[in-house]
Order: sequence, then structure tokens, then C-alpha cells
Amino acid sequence: MKNLVDTSKTLSLISHIHSRANDYLRDELKKKGLPDLSSSHGFILYNLSQNEKLTMGEIAEKINRDKSTATILVQKLIHLGFVKTECCTEDSRVKFVRLSEKGRHFTDATAEISAGLLTRCYCGFSAAEAESLTQALLKVASNFDAP
Repeated sequence: MKNLVDTSKTLSLISHIHSRANDYLRDELKKKGLPDLSSSHGFILYNLSQNEKLTMGEIAEKINRDKSTATILVQKLIHLGFVKTECCTEDSRVKFVRLSEKGRHFTDATAEISAGLLTRCYCGFSAAEAESLTQALLKVASNFDAP
């Protein structure tokens, strides 16, 4: 019996989903009054809304970017007044990033955007199917983490 799904297109499909998700996020950020931000900026704001403070390394890990890219993204958020940094009292090499008052103003908006993205992503999926998809994608991702 022939396979009904062309698995050679899996990575192309993942790329397509990523691109469409970014389009969705960019549009939603604009609707919520955050037009100068990319989806990565929105994801940083969302993660900071879920945590009191994060280090640059933690932010980089959460948004799946290297530390230098995360630093550039955070610098724009600082410039726009959405976040602020503070030095760690125990280790001066470590900087924490926190939402500013302006950034906290958009906490509900970033949570709504995140929830909307997940709703769109899993529309028509049962809980078991959503879990299965996530497990399969984690397995794919781990294949690229291996030497």
C-alpha cells in the first residue's frame, strides 16, 4: 500500500507553518497597538509577562535564538520603553530583564495573542492529537540537536 502522505515535504511544511504563524503574530501585534514589533519581540514580552524577570540567556532559550540576537531584540524593547534591565546583585555579569510599566500595560494583549495562536494551531485537533503532534515535533527537533 502506498503512503498517502508525502513525508519528503515535512520540513517545507514546518517552514510554511512557521511563516504563516509569524504573519498571524505580526498582524495581531499591530491590532493590539504594537506595530513596530516582530513576533520575537512579542514572544519576549509574553515570556516576561509569565515571569517576574529573566536573564538574557533565559530569554534566548525561550525564544529559540542565540544570546546575541536576543540582546538585539531586547535592546529594541528597551528603546521603545517596554522593558528595563537591572544588574544581578550576586553577579554583576548577569543582567535581568523585566517588563516596564508600559510593557505591563500590554500583558493582557500578549497573552491574548498567544492564546489565539494556539487556538488557530490546534483547531480541529483532539487533545490527544495535539499531544501527539507536539511529541513528534520534539522528536524531530531532537534529531537536529544530536551530533
